[in-house]
Amino acid sequence: MTALLEVRDLRKHFPVRRGLLQRVTGHVKALDGVSLDLASGECFALVGESGSGKTTFGRCVLRLEEPTSGVVRFQGEDLLALSPAELRQRRKHFQVVFQDPYGSLNPRMRIHSILSEPLEVHDTVAESERAERIDELLTLVGLTKDAGRRFPHEFSGGQRQRIGIARALAPEPSLLVADEPVSALDVSVRAQIINLLVDLQNRFGLTMIFIAHDLAVVEQTADRVGVMYLGRIVELGATRDIFAAPQHPYTVSLLSAVPVAEPTRRRDRILLTGEPPSPLSPPPGCPFHPRCPIAKDRCREEEPSLTESKEGRQVACHYPGELEPVGARLSAGGTF
Repeated sequence: MTALLEVRDLRKHFPVRRGLLQRVTGHVKALDGVSLDLASGECFALVGESGSGKTTFGRCVLRLEEPTSGVVRFQGEDLLALSPAELRQRRKHFQVVFQDPYGSLNPRMRIHSILSEPLEVHDTVAESERAERIDELLTLVGLTKDAGRRFPHEFSGGQRQRIGIARALAPEPSLLVADEPVSALDVSVRAQIINLLVDLQNRFGLTMIFIAHDLAVVEQTADRVGVMYLGRIVELGATRDIFAAPQHPYTVSLLSAVPVAEPTRRRDRILLTGEPPSPLSPPPGCPFHPRCPIAKDRCREEEPSLTESKEGRQVACHYPGELEPVGARLSAGGTF
């Protein structure tokens, strides 16, 4: 199957400047060699701790941030080789839903104008048909048509995120990047937004990059999962396989933190020691070895590459599968 999106060795290094003359004294390696393919209609989730490079990856793929190096091909075309004018013509094919539903909408514009703007910029709908298209978009995301006359501050966080989704869908994209779309919302409305995104993806055959740190959400929505740590993908595979038998110690530790839905049960957690290393000065060898409970001398000296360990599974670890996943056990005093 031909990939809709191909990413090869994508890197983003932010210069660190110090002193009166603002000399470059180092680089923060937010992305450090990420490669993957996305098939048409696939939902791919990126998970990891804050600062692991998930959002930077999404922004670099869309060229909201200019990568330091690498290749990003969308429908076979290298996006990084396009001029600004050429890129603007292609942007209607890939859109983004931002994390913050409050800061991503212009507070001085009515919702009708916010949704009309992408239609005007990309010229996807005739001017005489824009009002009808805006009503259609509002209905599509579960809002009433009269919402177009109101301002963003008149809506709740969940409603604002629905508006952000409608704006992203306005030019009828093929690829949608959802950058932690529910992390800023109340727990009571998160499921509604997730269900909306899943329904829209299935209805329109969207390819979606779902950036998240909530693994429980990822398990229900994504076809494949990529686990990021310190700007690198350390494990990549089908969602069901990774949740059933994680291979990388970092993935095992992340899954051990997922709460169990039964009140009489609890999960034994794997508590990592220390803080994630600085991307300004990553450790030698495996970037996870300072916190890894099974690290050996080889891990401290030799950096593992992302290689296939099982059919369809890629892991960047010298000893994949050696750290056993923890299970849920009955809490003290609990009964079945």
